[in-house]
Amino acid sequence: QVQLVESGGGLVQAGGSLRLSCVASGRTFNNYPMGWFRQAPGKEREFVAVISWSGGSRYYADSVKGRFTISRDNAKNTVYLQMNSLRPEDTAVYYCAADPDGDYKGASSYDYWGQGTQVTVSS
Repeated sequence: QVQLVESGGGLVQAGGSLRLSCVASGRTFNNYPMGWFRQAPGKEREFVAVISWSGGSRYYADSVKGRFTISRDNAKNTVYLQMNSLRPEDTAVYYCAADPDGDYKGASSYDYWGQGTQVTVSS
């Protein structure tokens, strides 16, 4: 079992930055990839970024590439999402997820989820 707790969301103006954190507990943290997803009202949950267990591989959705950076600190059991140049369309609840089985871009591949943290970007 893996428990995930996100933090760091909030209200920010367009062009601003936020850093989300996700602390994991339970299974050994550095054994599995970690992902970030987001869900806006009335929309499906969508892939944002994923990082391998070592941090050596990272993949991003085209919509956030060049603006968001995923990283992890295995000593702290924490994965981060640094979000820069935020846009109103980035407004969503952001979720971290652990240990994908198969397609890392598919929400159904992940068994473990946090409760989510709200990010609101005003224009």
